[in-house]
Amino acid sequence: MKGSRAWFMLLLSLVAGIAAMVLAARWLNEQSLARTEAHVVVAARDVELGQPLNASMVTLVPWPAGSVPEGSFPNLEAIDGRVLRTQLLRGEPVLEAKLAPAGTKGGLSAVIGQGRRAITVKVNEVVGVAGFALPGNYVDVLVNTQDDRERPVSKIVLERILVLAVAQEASRDDTKPRVVNAVTLEVTPGEAERIDLARSVGNLSLVLRNQVDRNEAQTDGIRKADLLGDVPAPTPPAAAAVARAPKPAARPVVRRAPVASAPQDTARVEVIRGVQRSSTDL
Repeated sequence: MKGSRAWFMLLLSLVAGIAAMVLAARWLNEQSLARTEAHVVVAARDVELGQPLNASMVTLVPWPAGSVPEGSFPNLEAIDGRVLRTQLLRGEPVLEAKLAPAGTKGGLSAVIGQGRRAITVKVNEVVGVAGFALPGNYVDVLVNTQDDRERPVSKIVLERILVLAVAQEASRDDTKPRVVNAVTLEVTPGEAERIDLARSVGNLSLVLRNQVDRNEAQTDGIRKADLLGDVPAPTPPAAAAVARAPKPAARPVVRRAPVASAPQDTARVEVIRGVQRSSTDL
């Protein structure tokens, strides 16, 4: 009798332990679900900058409540029609910092920063850094012109200028070089004036720079004399030929005795009359 009672108590303890474990697991699961009750709007596919968002481009996914990104959106209605300022990859949260102000229309104008302007510069394969100046890169602007004394000079006029677009493309996910005939730059109003004046007085070139390099170039420009150094002025060809020609040897001066002048004949007139002859000196 005592043995049966002991087995019964043991079985009851085992059932109570299993029940406690089940209840504890359920409680932990509920707590875990409570921590993931937040939802965040993320990109359903890759979206290029300048495009207005709609329901087909985004989706709502669960997100841990303790790690919700700052500036994220909890519902799809909050981002409907908003325009992207940067490219958005699939699964990436949609943040306020990546969107243009509400009411902005799509296109390149939505990408331009506050107080900035966009200006297009005509380029070729050389000026455009062989096509490596892509959207999102930074360039310096170089002008080749003449100074006040009409001497050739080359000078950096603008530094760390953001490339907004090449030709009609503003995508920043492409790393393959593209040779185009126009590059659009983001500048301030004052920088836009400098570029406009520079391209009217000389030829522009773009200089690709490191993305994280913010150091300013302290240069005074370079002129032809600086490039070639101290080179003597070239001698004209005619003067050089005369200088190379051998000089004739000096001849001795021979002094001759003066020659006496021969007496001049006196003119005479002779008159004959019959057998008489007479002459008269002139």
